[in-house]
Amino acid sequence: MTSRERIVTAMDHREPDRVPLDLAGTHVTGISRRAYDALRAHLGMPGEAPLWQDVIQQTVIPSDAFLDRLGVDTRGLFPLTSHNWGVFDKLEDGGAVWNYRDEWGMTQHFPKKDGLWFSIVKHPLAELPPEPSTVAGYRWPDAADPRRVDGLRERAAGFRQQGKAVLIKGLCAGIFEMAQRLRGMENAMMDPLQYPAFAERLYGRLADLKIAFWEMALRALGPEVDIVVENDDYGTQQSQLISFEQYSSTIRPHQERVFAAIKRAAPHVRLFFHSCGNVRPYLPGFIEAGVNILNPVHVTAAGMEPRALKRDFGDAITFWGGGVDTQHILPHGTPQAVKDDVKRNVEALAPGGGYVFNTIHNIQGDVPPGNIVAMYEALEECGAY
Repeated sequence: MTSRERIVTAMDHREPDRVPLDLAGTHVTGISRRAYDALRAHLGMPGEAPLWQDVIQQTVIPSDAFLDRLGVDTRGLFPLTSHNWGVFDKLEDGGAVWNYRDEWGMTQHFPKKDGLWFSIVKHPLAELPPEPSTVAGYRWPDAADPRRVDGLRERAAGFRQQGKAVLIKGLCAGIFEMAQRLRGMENAMMDPLQYPAFAERLYGRLADLKIAFWEMALRALGPEVDIVVENDDYGTQQSQLISFEQYSSTIRPHQERVFAAIKRAAPHVRLFFHSCGNVRPYLPGFIEAGVNILNPVHVTAAGMEPRALKRDFGDAITFWGGGVDTQHILPHGTPQAVKDDVKRNVEALAPGGGYVFNTIHNIQGDVPPGNIVAMYEALEECGAY
């Protein structure tokens, strides 16, 4: 099987020759620069200056030679966004930190000493009146700027020739998460209750920008793309940030507009949706809305026990990720503990297809390279059908 055939077979809920493997096909299944450099050295591969996948998260686009050595079946496309477009050109010296003001008006900083990623320190809509006119008058990014996808069609065609499955990242975080980034967490949580007209206008504007981006991007790239990546975080370690009822009445209508626009522009693509934490109560709604792939399977969160998820939803959605716990076991466990966790999760999620292996989230810089190697060795040992 080619890599693309392997991924498609799994998404069709059939068993391929082995469990498909993703690394760095998306901005939520990737590897940090620090971990990438350490792993290359551990494997005896020469150092390199990789392309940035996401400067804010400090994740990189690994080389094809590196991905092929690990047997990775995916390749990602990363349009130009606030996370990778001229970030270094816009940095300002803030003493102990580097400051960066992005195209959305958010200010983020990166500690010069031992910094691991950028963090938002100024929310541009936090001090403005929570009124619909504020949304109407704000200076929003040009979501449909065709420069965002320059060269990506050719890159995608090259991946297709290699037999890889091709994924493409979207414009920005999800509607709910972008509201938090623009307004600040406290305001974003209270806006639908205190200022419903403002919240509705803000959600609608964010959805409109996403639609404008996807219509542009998929018109240019659609035939070469297999999977479209969208995201929004609703889960916590124990429960959810908002109830399913609130999500359904405020955010879901706009989210469904985005999903419908994607399917109109490229009916053949599968829709990959990322939401961390315990999102079990949301899964029926995600499936109804057209989500084909759930990422991650956050196996350490309440309600996300992999065998139960596979039993209850395995025929309706593909599980992508959940291969190993990235909070505790991967960074702090022994190689054997990593292997045991991989085998336990693969045994629960792989039967019958509908599963693609990846870590629960990006591999962070503090993960020992030996543990990463142990993860892939375990998959090789238990991943054949």
